[in-house]
Amino acid sequence: MRKIPVLILLCWLVFETVAVISVTAAQFSSLDSFTKSDRVLILAPYPDDEVIGCAGVIQGALKAGSQVRIMYLTNGDHNQFAFIAYKKRIPLKPSTFVRMGETRRKEAIASAKSLGLSEKDLVFLGYPDFGTFAIFSEYWHTDKPYRSLLTHISKVPYKENLSFQAAYVGESILSDIKRVLFDYQPTKVFVSHPADTNVDHKSLYLFSQVALEDLKGQMTTPQVYPYLIHCVGWPKPRHYHPDLALHPPDKFLDSYMRWFVFDLDHESLEKKHKAVLMHKSQTIVSAFYLLAFVRKNELFTEYPELTLEKQGFLSGQAIRYSGYSDTYDDEAEDSSDEIENKNLILANVSFALVDNTLAIRIEKTRGFKRPFNLTAYLFGYSGQRPFAAMPKVRIIVRHSSIQVFDAKKRVTSASVSLTSDEKEEVLHVPLSLIGDPNFILTGLRVHGEKVEADAIGFRKIVIK
Repeated sequence: MRKIPVLILLCWLVFETVAVISVTAAQFSSLDSFTKSDRVLILAPYPDDEVIGCAGVIQGALKAGSQVRIMYLTNGDHNQFAFIAYKKRIPLKPSTFVRMGETRRKEAIASAKSLGLSEKDLVFLGYPDFGTFAIFSEYWHTDKPYRSLLTHISKVPYKENLSFQAAYVGESILSDIKRVLFDYQPTKVFVSHPADTNVDHKSLYLFSQVALEDLKGQMTTPQVYPYLIHCVGWPKPRHYHPDLALHPPDKFLDSYMRWFVFDLDHESLEKKHKAVLMHKSQTIVSAFYLLAFVRKNELFTEYPELTLEKQGFLSGQAIRYSGYSDTYDDEAEDSSDEIENKNLILANVSFALVDNTLAIRIEKTRGFKRPFNLTAYLFGYSGQRPFAAMPKVRIIVRHSSIQVFDAKKRVTSASVSLTSDEKEEVLHVPLSLIGDPNFILTGLRVHGEKVEADAIGFRKIVIK
C-alpha cells in the first residue's frame, strides 16, 4: 500500500472537524412565496414527474400571478410494462413505443390543463427515455448518436416537439435546454434531484447545471430547487394518504441538504390528485406509488456546491446513500427493510485537493473485507472550452485494477492511483485528466461481491 501524503491526511483531519459542525439534522423552511414577477420553470424527466413532484407549486405560482412553464426531457416511451398493462398487449414493433410516447404527451397536456396551464406553456423535447445519462456520459462530438434500445431510433421522432429529428447527442439536449432557459428567463427552476436513483432524473439535473453555467452573463441566474422522486423505500406508506405530510427519506436527515416545504390547501390537493390520475398509462401499474406523493406538502432542497482550494486544506462531505443501485425499480412494491439491512459498503465519502490532484476518500463500513469495486464519474466544466470538448471521465476500479475512459474511449490509467487499507480507499485523479476544470460534477457507485451497490448523488465541486 502506498502511503497517503501528509497534506491529504491534514485535509481529512480539517474536514472531520468541520463535518461535526456542518452535518446536522436536516433544516426545514417554507418555500419562498411566489410573486407576479416570478417566471417558474419546471424541468421534468418524464410526463408525470411535474405533477407528482410540483403540482402544488404550479398551482401556488399561478394563484400568485406568476408565469409557469414545463419542459419535458423525454416523452417517457421506454416503460414497456406500463405499455403492456395499458394497451393489454405485448409490444412487438419499435414504433409502438413511439406511440406510447405520443400517448404520454397527450396525458401531460390534459393533466397540465387541469392545473390551470395551457398547451403553449408546455415544451416537449422527446429525447430517449432511459438513454439521456448515456448521452451525457458518452455521446458528444460523434457522428454515431445514441440508439434507443426499444424504439431503435437515434433522433427525436415526435413532430410536435421542440426539435423534431434532432440527433440523440449531448449537443442537441444541451442546446435545447439552453434555448428554453434563455427564451423564458426563469426566476425559479424546479428540477429533478441529482440523488434520485433514476438515471434520467440525474442527467436532467446535470444538463441543467451545464446549461445554466453556459448562460451566465446572458440571463439572471434563477433560484434552483431540486425535487426528489425515486428513493428506495420512500415515500411510505404507499397509496393515497392526503391527510399525511411528506417527509424526507431518513437517509437524508443528517445531511448538508436544506429542505423546503410547500404546503397544499384542500383545493390544491384535490387538483393534484386529479392531475396525477390523468396519467392513466402510468397509474394503471403504479398508482400505489404515484399517489403516495399526493400529500399535504411538497418537498424541495437546496443543494449546495462544495469548494476546494488548490492550495490545500478545505475539503467537503458527500452524503452517503444506503443500499441501492441505479437499476433498482423503485416503482414496484419493495421490501425496504430487507434492502436497508443488507451489508453496505460506504460509511462516508469526502474530497480533498492536493498538488492539482483530486483525492476522493471512501471510508468503508466496519468489517467490510470483500473485494472492492468502484465506478466514479467526473465531468469537468471549464470556461475556456465548450463542455462538448471537455473529457467525460469514467473510472472503474475492480479490486486493484483501474480502467479509465473518456466517454467511450479507453485512455491510459497511469496517472490515476488508488491507496487502500482495511478502513478506506483513496482515489487520486489529476485535474488535467478532467480538463483542468472550474468545477466538477461527480458521482460514485461502490460495489462489493454479492453486496448491493452504495452510491452518492452527483455533487458540484468548485475548484478555486
